[in-house]
Amino acid sequence: MKWSPRITAALLALMPGLSQAAAADDALLQAVRNNDLAQARSLLAGRADPNRALADGSTLLAWAVESQSRDMVQLLLARGAKPRAASDASVAPLMIACEYGDAAMVDLLLTAHADVKAADADGITPLSLCAGTAPPSVLARLITAGAMADQADEQGQTPLMRAAAKGRVDNIELLLKHGAQINRTTLKGFTPQFFALKSGVPAAPVAVLDAGGNADYIAPDGTSVAQLAMYQKDYAFAARMIERGADLKALDRNGNRLLHAAILAEQPSLVQLLLAKGADPNAPTGTAQVKWRFESNFRTGDYELPPKTPLQLAAERGSTDLMQMLITAGADARFRAADGTNIVLAAASSGKLPALALALQLDPEPNAAAADGQTPLHVLLSNGSGAEGAGGETVAMIQLLHDKGARTDIKNKAGQTSADIAGDPQFKLKPAFDAIFAKQSANQTVNQAVNQTVKNL
Repeated sequence: MKWSPRITAALLALMPGLSQAAAADDALLQAVRNNDLAQARSLLAGRADPNRALADGSTLLAWAVESQSRDMVQLLLARGAKPRAASDASVAPLMIACEYGDAAMVDLLLTAHADVKAADADGITPLSLCAGTAPPSVLARLITAGAMADQADEQGQTPLMRAAAKGRVDNIELLLKHGAQINRTTLKGFTPQFFALKSGVPAAPVAVLDAGGNADYIAPDGTSVAQLAMYQKDYAFAARMIERGADLKALDRNGNRLLHAAILAEQPSLVQLLLAKGADPNAPTGTAQVKWRFESNFRTGDYELPPKTPLQLAAERGSTDLMQMLITAGADARFRAADGTNIVLAAASSGKLPALALALQLDPEPNAAAADGQTPLHVLLSNGSGAEGAGGETVAMIQLLHDKGARTDIKNKAGQTSADIAGDPQFKLKPAFDAIFAKQSANQTVNQAVNQTVKNL
């Protein structure tokens, strides 16, 4: 039997408070819950009350609808069950039928004059529920029976928004024909266009846009339609917004411009389109509205991510295609973030050999250190998971840094050298690291001895 978590929770909210004896004595309730038509028919013939009030505020008819037993619903209605008899609208039979989108069940209840205007405690109407679950014919029947096509709930959500959130293009079109407002906002400031993008159904945001949805609307949290499309991975719709003139300089709540978001999504076609439309290849990320916190076991307090350029973001992703694209567009390969991160440090964190190789060509600084003293070797070793990690590229990246002149004696702010990190058993890198840097280590030892001798003279 299929159960709706939302409806079941409401129906069962007070059931634990009933005594087992009372539940056992209610033979008709048990028959309805067990979908025992023969027993229910027999009890109703014996004048059992089909409208008996249950302790949880629900009705026998509500239980029958929840069980999705049309035969039981028909039996109860034929014996006088009242579809309006719920003391709590959240468990009204019509609400439950709409929760499931059961067209035949809705039809049965409407024929029995169920109240289409009754809203639950949150102001949600049967039409709002059916908008996301039922076919247009059911919505049309509800509207004909008196349901209001644009009635908002306590959160300001309308049936159109619920249809959009479920990607129901058919219901979007029907509701608009019956007066639903295409650019109405919720209490938090979101429009049907935002709900359509959240649905994951590509046709839904297109349908809302074509019906007059405001593509230039900015939500109170700073999110634009184009930005939301990017984060919802609806790249075709994002491209459509960019083509029609989306704001390329606007920062979203994460501190990203559209170009940053496209790079983070690793979408070369969108990056190329944005650059062609005039996006700045050197514009850094901004301050995020989102609060970042260190893991409590290690550090405390909030922190902010330092500004990063599109090229650094591409390097962190290990995307050489995007890196080359940005360089061609004029990106500055020598830029350093406020924390000292350069393109080589960013590429080292990607765990991808081609990205590191390209970064070293663009900015040949194998020993560049960030503000915390981390060099590319520190970063690579700290992020690596051993010779078998990062697609098997970790050791090759260590070799590349060695060949470019990386040193193993540089200490970070914590006093660790890259050799110290390589020696951590969890990374399984010590044998490979030692083999690669054996000659350099020997030379460093000799140099240190010579320097000490000179000091002693």
